[in-house]
Amino acid sequence: MSLLAGHAPSVSTSAHSPEEIAARARLIREPVHIVTDPTGRELGLATGARPGGPLLGTLPPLYPEWLGGRTFCEAHGVRFPYVAGEMANGIATTRMVTAMARADMLGFFGAAGLAHADVERAVRTLSDELAGRTNWGVNLIHSPAEPALEFRVAKLLLRHGVPRISVSAFMELTPAVVLCSARGLRRDAEGRILRRSKVLAKVSRPEVALKFLSPAPPDLLRRLVTDGELTPEEADLAARVPVAEDITVEADSGGHTDNRPLAALLPRIARLRDELGGRFGYPQPVRIGAAGGLGTPDAVAAAFALGASYVVVGSVHQSAVEAGLSDEAKAMLAEADVADVTMAPAADMFEWGVRLQVLSRGTMFAQRAARLHTAYREHGSLEELPPSLRAAIERDVLRAPVDEIWRRTRAFWHERDPDEVARAEADPKHRMALVFRWYLGSSSRWAITGESSRRGDYQIWCGPAMGAFNQWAAGTFLAQPANRSVVQIALNLLEGAAVLTRAHQLRTYGVPLPASAFTYTPCRLA
Repeated sequence: MSLLAGHAPSVSTSAHSPEEIAARARLIREPVHIVTDPTGRELGLATGARPGGPLLGTLPPLYPEWLGGRTFCEAHGVRFPYVAGEMANGIATTRMVTAMARADMLGFFGAAGLAHADVERAVRTLSDELAGRTNWGVNLIHSPAEPALEFRVAKLLLRHGVPRISVSAFMELTPAVVLCSARGLRRDAEGRILRRSKVLAKVSRPEVALKFLSPAPPDLLRRLVTDGELTPEEADLAARVPVAEDITVEADSGGHTDNRPLAALLPRIARLRDELGGRFGYPQPVRIGAAGGLGTPDAVAAAFALGASYVVVGSVHQSAVEAGLSDEAKAMLAEADVADVTMAPAADMFEWGVRLQVLSRGTMFAQRAARLHTAYREHGSLEELPPSLRAAIERDVLRAPVDEIWRRTRAFWHERDPDEVARAEADPKHRMALVFRWYLGSSSRWAITGESSRRGDYQIWCGPAMGAFNQWAAGTFLAQPANRSVVQIALNLLEGAAVLTRAHQLRTYGVPLPASAFTYTPCRLA
């Protein structure tokens, strides 16, 4: 295993050829001096000791750790401003979270879509393996169809003292997310408000960001106090701080996404942060992170250049050895290009018409799921489906009679939430939704377990970052899924972002950098 790229012995001779300039520019952990040749007409570079000739300027060393906001690293006890996002259904495994924590980064377990018992088992595992650490967390996803489950998971996370909670897919603030934000608030000896669990909110719209950048709504706080979930003191302090101290701006990501461009969205939400911070008089600004489309050093460097305090990577990590996907699904991801993604109906918000981004190469899931949603939208019940349409759905999508799928679905919901069964038996359209959601939910499990007979139905959440990563990694050790550890992915993205940032710094001073200075090839990093 090699040293970190760019770390080499000091040199002081000047470099003026394109190849030499590119090589010096990569020595990011050395001071770099901008010099001229003996004629004074051509710029060049020297690294290490100060050169003896004409010196136009010096840039200090640059480390990947310094790319983001230092306050983020200090607040979360990490060395690197890098987060492994919470891919649902346990795809972001406890193994992945543990690897990230031990590498001094931050990782979140993908609790969305899992049964309460599975989430509790994962939380216990992480609590044991990472005892004494605070740089790990668990996801709380918005579940509008199952608000009781959402609240129950929130209480589970708080009961076990999960240090970091990433909340995602919320369109409105709910009792669950406000409880996570407010429970355990207290003042220290100097009067500063401290949190027991830190909330990071993933948003893709300014109107949603506004809710998390503001203090919790008084009506929700009163309700939680009345229900005995918060003390009056906690509610009082919650009215003085933002719901979340970290806002992750989610651009064109895998899974739930609005497909927004990061370059437009992040500055907009950063301005909103500054406006609300002044209005409410927060002592410290809310930190802004970036997610979506981050699969190469170029993209990571661009996110930091936009002002992100940290980056969150998701799609790319699904191909990591620690990810909870089957080898077959990981191989499919490793073959994807940037255009091999599409939008499809979301299982958890099927009735609302919410869509998410998935892999399209090698799977027919998106088309088949869209066919089910069209049938749901145009008909009032399973019984109203035209015979030809019902037969086609049973043959091509469900691969079983509708009545058989309902029996399986009914058994599942009877154990998970019996109220859903009662509602479905009283509302034929809801019963149709649950039957169709069986396919959407099962398709993601087939990708996780590697159900080869259902390969054409795999639902794999994926954004264009996956294809960009594959093209960047082609021909290197990271081209093979077996070499894609989550830590190697993270270190290479950060190292490459630092190399490219140094190149852009030098370009602004007029240094004639060749195109090769703006590339970074993955290598094994310590």
